[in-house]
Amino acid sequence: MEENKKYYAYMLECADGTVYSGFTTDPVRRTAVHNAGEGARYTRSRRPVKLIYTECFEDKSSALRREAALKKLTRDQKLALARSGGSVSEGD
Repeated sequence: MEENKKYYAYMLECADGTVYSGFTTDPVRRTAVHNAGEGARYTRSRRPVKLIYTECFEDKSSALRREAALKKLTRDQKLALARSGGSVSEGD
């Protein structure tokens, strides 16, 4: 296991206006994979996608928990979070 490996929760804005959430070790590379049609099934028909938000974590489990929390937010909450660069609690 790499000592300094970082994990990221991220959000993409899809061409149809929806917001996709995921986790990765490299958000820029992962966005390119989504745009190449090789990412998640959800984004394949909603290209191009644009990276609108990332959060960095020291471990995979924290990034996965944050991804799950992001998925529970409404579209408006996700976009507000992306605009603010801050974080929104799950209960908001």
